[in-house]
Amino acid sequence: MSKKFYITTAIDYTNSSPHLGHLYEKICADCIARWHRLLGEDVFFLTGTDEHGQKVENAALKLGKKTKQFVDSIVEEFKKLCKVYNISNDYFIRTTDPQHEEFCKEIFKKVYDKGEIYKGEYSGYYCTGCERFYTDKELINGECPVHKRKVEWVNEESYFFKMSKYQDRILKFLEENKDFIIPEFRRKEIINRVKQGLKDLSISRTSFKWGIPLPIDDKHVIYVWFDALLNYLSALKGREKNWPADIHVIGKDILWFHAVIWPSILMAAGYELPKKIFVHGFINVKGEKLSKTAGIIVDPFILAEKYPVDAIRYFLLREIPSGEDGNFSEDDLKSRLNNELANDLGNLVRRIVAMINKYFDGVVEGEIDEDLIKKSDIFDKVNKEMLNLHLNKALEIIWGFVKECNVYINDKAPWKIGKSLGFSKFNEKRSFSSKEKDKEKLASILVTAAEALRRICIYLEPFIPSSVEKIRKQFGFKKEMFADLDKVVKSVKVGKAEILFKKAE
Repeated sequence: MSKKFYITTAIDYTNSSPHLGHLYEKICADCIARWHRLLGEDVFFLTGTDEHGQKVENAALKLGKKTKQFVDSIVEEFKKLCKVYNISNDYFIRTTDPQHEEFCKEIFKKVYDKGEIYKGEYSGYYCTGCERFYTDKELINGECPVHKRKVEWVNEESYFFKMSKYQDRILKFLEENKDFIIPEFRRKEIINRVKQGLKDLSISRTSFKWGIPLPIDDKHVIYVWFDALLNYLSALKGREKNWPADIHVIGKDILWFHAVIWPSILMAAGYELPKKIFVHGFINVKGEKLSKTAGIIVDPFILAEKYPVDAIRYFLLREIPSGEDGNFSEDDLKSRLNNELANDLGNLVRRIVAMINKYFDGVVEGEIDEDLIKKSDIFDKVNKEMLNLHLNKALEIIWGFVKECNVYINDKAPWKIGKSLGFSKFNEKRSFSSKEKDKEKLASILVTAAEALRRICIYLEPFIPSSVEKIRKQFGFKKEMFADLDKVVKSVKVGKAEILFKKAE
């Protein structure tokens, strides 16, 4: 039985349309999920939408729409995002799904019955944008540190979860499990914050109605973060064997909820904790964080109309250091597209297919040049980077081999051998009888290059899946796993040479 691997993204808040930050997170998770499928693991990849809360209710009111109607339209955009960018999620959860709502009520009741929830009153500074309370210390000039807007003073009846009770257990877990939060410096940030003390958590609201009613008091709805985090469990109905999650992929702005609040809830409800939280940074445009609120937006749908989807995937995975903030610019995207994808990879594929067609009528067989193929033995290095969630470094190593293949073709200059055999015209009749050794040398170079490309396809599939499929189609390669890196293919039949990536102007 294959090893299970459960990976999640954060569920996206449905107060407005997707932006590039949402896309980046999904592409990171998709790349990791695809990698683990190629390892032969039983992968379950979850994404979805977070649909309750005051912020969503307010967004719908502003547009004069019913909340559910508004949410449904936004959900369709997030589903479209997954489709357009070839995200291979196995399930798309909505927090308005009846299955999820019932599960939330069950967990709330379970924790309440254990005596871990009590009724009280909450007073504090509240940011609707974050759906959370802030202390005086956390505010910057009286404003929310994330949205840079004035917070409201809120005073309301609330049910509280005894989160303070779990402070020592959470701290011990964070200190003992050094790989729980990646990158490491994020774990240290959370440890320092937990040491300052945990307060009990307000987990219900009465000031709005768009939420899941409490099973014990229908005047209250469940606080959106208590509701949202439970999606990672509610989605597993019938697949409970997948818990615990192997990796939660999230943005740095919601780490506290995932690293402290979520483990506290799980401890109270009697569940095992997730194995790892992979925290990515923000995407900046000209030094400013992408933000729907601030109006700094790169529309991923418009971007996909201007550039190949795989070029955008490649750029984000290669350009942005895993776990850190990164910068987006169309000029840099064009540069990667033109110089790396079109030149390094696209030109390599086109040349090899064209020469096999020209010199061997599309079918070539020969001996493999071990010198180049030995250089493709990068699996251990790349896999180590992928398992450490250094996606950009993994892609860099793979691209190093793509460049090695180009060096090989340029050094061996198969076109010169072909020319010496007297065949410069594309469809000219051929006879190799007089120069059999040159024919064998030419065949060896081209079949070696094709075999190198077969391996490149396996390595690159998690990063640029559509383009890999196009390469496979031209060479007649089947979809393969990492286990297939051990075999050697000494003959190949190619189709028509096609442009893999068109250069951007």
